[in-house]
Amino acid sequence: MKKLFISLSVAFALVSFVVLEAGSWSLDAGHSRLGFTVKHMGVSETVGQFDKFDVKITTPNADFSGATIELNAEAKTINTYLSMRDDHLRSADFFEVEKYPTITFKSTSVKKAKGNKYVITGNFTMHGVTKTVVLAGTHSGTTKNKAGNDLAGLKITGMVKRSEYGVGATMPNSVVADEVYLNADLEVVKN
Repeated sequence: MKKLFISLSVAFALVSFVVLEAGSWSLDAGHSRLGFTVKHMGVSETVGQFDKFDVKITTPNADFSGATIELNAEAKTINTYLSMRDDHLRSADFFEVEKYPTITFKSTSVKKAKGNKYVITGNFTMHGVTKTVVLAGTHSGTTKNKAGNDLAGLKITGMVKRSEYGVGATMPNSVVADEVYLNADLEVVKN
């Protein structure tokens, strides 16, 4: 009986430790950006962003290894700083936002690499197509806000090919490159 009590006490202590280490993080939208860059006519880069998006992160450890990252962006909020181009991007020629209103990412693996770097693998869904992508993550630091909550900075980058998602299928690569470079600068707060 004594062994059973000790075993249960140890198990409870281990569960308590995991709960203390686990964390839930939400986006500080005012200090975050979800952007992209794509080459135009082979000579210049066009930049843009999605003005409305949300990120939720759950961490089982003190760092971001093993985390679950979920992102949802509203496709209609695409912003390339030129309204005529943005309207075209929202149309059936590209994002078809009425039919495919969201762009999502859900991690399947977050592994710590060297230093403050992470390799993030997950399912990226755009224009009704889901593909596995591998992204690079950098944890740029953690601090406390005025309320005493932990804040963390994360930069996530990667590349997707628009042709694999059927975005801009009739647009030649010589006009708009197939490779779209993603860059998210995120500030998240621990709940």
